[in-house]
Amino acid sequence: MEPKHRQILQRHRRDLVTALNPADICDGLLSKGVFTQDMIDEIQSKITRRGQARQLVISLEMRGSQVFPAFLECLRETSQHDLAELLQCGDGACLPTSVPEQPSLIPLPVENPKYTEKPDRFDFTPPRLVPLRPESLPVPKPLSPSSETQGVRPTRTRRDSIQCYKMDASPCGICLIINNVDFDPASDLKDRKGSNIDCDKLEKRFKALNFEVIVKRNLKYKRIRQEMAFIAKRDHSAYDCCVVIILSHGTEANNNCFPGAVHGVDGPSVPVQLITNYLNGQNCPSLQGKPKLFLIQACGGGEKDTGFEVSPDEVEPSLGGIDDQMDAIPISSSSDSLSTSDEFDARATLPTPSDILVSYSTFPGYVSWRDTQAGSWYVENLDRVLEENAATDDLGTILMMVNHAVSQISAKGLYKQMPGSFNFLRKLLYFQSSQS
Repeated sequence: MEPKHRQILQRHRRDLVTALNPADICDGLLSKGVFTQDMIDEIQSKITRRGQARQLVISLEMRGSQVFPAFLECLRETSQHDLAELLQCGDGACLPTSVPEQPSLIPLPVENPKYTEKPDRFDFTPPRLVPLRPESLPVPKPLSPSSETQGVRPTRTRRDSIQCYKMDASPCGICLIINNVDFDPASDLKDRKGSNIDCDKLEKRFKALNFEVIVKRNLKYKRIRQEMAFIAKRDHSAYDCCVVIILSHGTEANNNCFPGAVHGVDGPSVPVQLITNYLNGQNCPSLQGKPKLFLIQACGGGEKDTGFEVSPDEVEPSLGGIDDQMDAIPISSSSDSLSTSDEFDARATLPTPSDILVSYSTFPGYVSWRDTQAGSWYVENLDRVLEENAATDDLGTILMMVNHAVSQISAKGLYKQMPGSFNFLRKLLYFQSSQS
C-alpha cells in the first residue's frame, strides 16, 4: 500500500473500527483479490464486529498499491458511502471515483456578453458556479447497540498471522504482579508508600483485559526467583501471552540485553535480564512464539533528571504531588547490589530475546517518581491509556502515549522522568478489551 493511503487508514482507524461492517465487505475484498481466504478467516475469527473491523484495517495496510481504491469501491458497493467519502477526502478527492462522468460544478445560465465599441473585445461577468453537493462531508453515524453483533459469522480457530499476535484465548494469559512495599530496615531502603494503589489499578486493569492475575506481595530476593521459576514451569499452551509486573525499588545493573535490577524486600536485587530469561523460549517452551511482557516500576539508578528547556507550546504544565518519592537504592550502594553469581547466570543463559518486551518506568540510570497518595507516574498513566485506547491501539502505540504523558510531569517543579522500552516483539500486539 502506498504510504499516503496507509496514513489515511491510520488516521481514520478509530472511525473505521467504530462504523465499518466487515461482514458485508469481506466477500467483495475476496473477489477482487485484495484478501486471501486465510486472511478472511482471520478477520472472521474475531468474536465482535469491532475486533473484525480492526483486523481488517491492519490487513489492508499490509497489501499492495491497488488495495486502497478497491477498498473504497467495496465500501460503496455495500452502501457504506460515509466511510468511503471520509477516506476519499483524505486522498485529496471528495467525489466518488465510481462516477467520474458527473461534473463537479454546474454553471448557471448567463446573459449574452455586452460587447464594447471594438468587436474583437468584450467583457462579461463570469457565471456563478454551484457545487454539485454541499461542501461538508457526512460524518459516519454511530452504530446502534443491536448492530454491534449483526453480521458476525461463525468463528473458527484463529491462527497466528504475520501482522499481529494471536490474542483471543480466554483467559488470554497469566499476569503476575510482584508488589514490594515493606522493606527490611537493614536494607537501607524505605517503604514504598503508594505502591498498593499502583497494584490495585493494574490488577483491575489486566483482569479487564482478560488475564488471570496473580498478586504476590513483599517478596525477598529468593522468593522473586522462585515465583518466576514457578511461572516458567506452568503449562501456557492454552494461553496467548504472559505478563510480569514488578513494583519495587530498583538499581543499575548492566547486562547483555536488558539493563537494571529490582530489589527484594530483604535488600539484594534480581537483574531484569535474569527475570526475562525465566520465560524465554529455552526455559519456557509453552511460551515459544508468544509475547512475553515485563512492566517494571522501579528506579534505573540514582541520577535525577532536571530536564531541558523547550518552547512553551511543546510542554503541557503538569506538576507532581508534594509527596513524590524515588524508587531507588541509595547511590553509594547501588554498584554493590549485584552478586557475581547472578550476573554470570544472566549472561550464561541468554538466548535471542524474541517475543519479549520490557517496559521501564524510567530511563536506565535515572530515578522513577512515585506519589505516596496517588501512586507512581508511570502506572497511573499506563492504567489511564490502557483504559482509553486498548480497544483500538496496539501496545507499541499505547506505550508511546504513556511516554509522552509521563514526560510532561515535574516532581517538586524541577525533576523529570522518561519511561522507555526494549522491544523485541515481532508483531503488533492488541489486547482483548470489553469494548473490542
